[in-house]
Amino acid sequence: MNKVAEIRKLYFSATAASIKRDLARAIELLKSMESDEERERAAVFMDGLSQMRSEWTEAAKRRSRR
Repeated sequence: MNKVAEIRKLYFSATAASIKRDLARAIELLKSMESDEERERAAVFMDGLSQMRSEWTEAAKRRSRR
């Protein structure tokens, strides 16, 4: 599986419980990419993973305040 496809798979399978691990793996893959073209194709999934992490982290904080 190519690196962009693996990041895409992580994006679509991410859960609140797995997001930190998934994002860390995606970052490893992104760092190992050799071309800017690959990085650009992965950027939308990286942004999505980051956004999910932010939203789920904030939701967890709100739940713990109750």
